[in-house]
Amino acid sequence: MGRFEPEQAMNGDRCAWCGDDPVYMHYHDNEWGKPVSEDRKLFELVVLEGAQAGLNWITILRRRDEYRKAFHDFDPDKVAAMTDSDVDVLMLNKGIIRNRAKIKSAITNARAFKEVVEEFGSFEKYILSFFPEGRRIVNHLKDFSQMPVSTDISDAISDDMRRHGFKFFGTTICYAFLQSAGFVNDHFEGCRFK
Repeated sequence: MGRFEPEQAMNGDRCAWCGDDPVYMHYHDNEWGKPVSEDRKLFELVVLEGAQAGLNWITILRRRDEYRKAFHDFDPDKVAAMTDSDVDVLMLNKGIIRNRAKIKSAITNARAFKEVVEEFGSFEKYILSFFPEGRRIVNHLKDFSQMPVSTDISDAISDDMRRHGFKFFGTTICYAFLQSAGFVNDHFEGCRFK
């Protein structure tokens, strides 16, 4: 997400960070901050957020359909079974970010994801185990100066995910994941999509 001055927190009746790009507006209006519980969708966000590291989120959103094709519609079992040969093929795919470490991390993360789901019953339960009383958080932000890029919760989750073997999932990426999957709702006050 881009950064704006505090007075630009809102663009009409929606958060200003999505600007006027139709892809970004659709994502903001229909996905960002909305609670996700299904494991496959959560795995999709793990892969996409990891791919986004060091890039703009819109870059990944525009390539999302190619990521779905490349990573078996985000089926963790199929991604976990991918091999170095699959990585070589994906390195030729111009529709995704052709970064070998990020591609390999999607496979590594699929294996770790499966282990976490086996241990906790679902990835949602795992993530919520870090939240006070296991509840999602709705923040009441007025401008960008109030929006964190990480929190104690994202620090703890990121550290634990690293312990489970996840890659490309530091605390900032983790916080973006929490926002994307609606574990944290950071729509600004006055946003009609809050």
